[in-house]
Amino acid sequence: MNRPDRPEGERIAKLLSRAGVASRREVERMIADRRVALNGQAIDTPATILRDLAGVTVDGKPVARPEAPRLFRFHKPSGLITAERDPKDRPTIYTALRNALPHGTPRLMPVGRLDLNTEGLLLLTNDGEMKRAMELPSSGIPRTYRARTFGDISQTQLEDLIEGVTIEGVHYGRIDANLERRTGRNQWIELTLTEGKNREVRRVLEHLGLKVSRLLRTAYGPFPLADLPRGAAQEVPQGDVERFRKQLGKGR
Repeated sequence: MNRPDRPEGERIAKLLSRAGVASRREVERMIADRRVALNGQAIDTPATILRDLAGVTVDGKPVARPEAPRLFRFHKPSGLITAERDPKDRPTIYTALRNALPHGTPRLMPVGRLDLNTEGLLLLTNDGEMKRAMELPSSGIPRTYRARTFGDISQTQLEDLIEGVTIEGVHYGRIDANLERRTGRNQWIELTLTEGKNREVRRVLEHLGLKVSRLLRTAYGPFPLADLPRGAAQEVPQGDVERFRKQLGKGR
């Protein structure tokens, strides 16, 4: 039951995020820049409560009604920035996505990030709320990586990561790591983690004295990279998205 003193509706930042305009944080910046208006009047706070987006414009254009949440798998090549634009004018994932996505695909937001030199599976969605839920460490969604490394390491050392590790004051939680194959002092290591902190895999492996020459994300939750070609994108079937959203809701 709704409390009588609680306003009906939701914050505009949340509504715009759900509509796929941008992430909540980006929407807040757009509001601060006076790019968002209601019935022609600029909105001055992301805490504005609305029932819906009727009369709301962004950069003078009406906001379309939210589509059903959609999810795409993208095989990100190395050398691309996970951002819409880069101050250094380096190529971004959107450069590749122009050719990878079918015509008429809605604006998509990346779920998390992959570093410039990290390749592999990057999920993209038109739904800001699903994006946020998938990124939260509390959701406990596993991310799996394969790293090609150089140096000396044992399976016993890798198994110690299951307890987590603290590096320069930053604690990294449980990591399930396993040696795959070795040639001399070169080896492939598979790692599964749930936090996804900035540069987590590289920092942990470098802490163990290894040099990472290649890093590839192979899965995010139930969604695998599989045999998706580099630079290609493919939509996840809607039934799979809905089943995943239900499980995501139960875990929160």
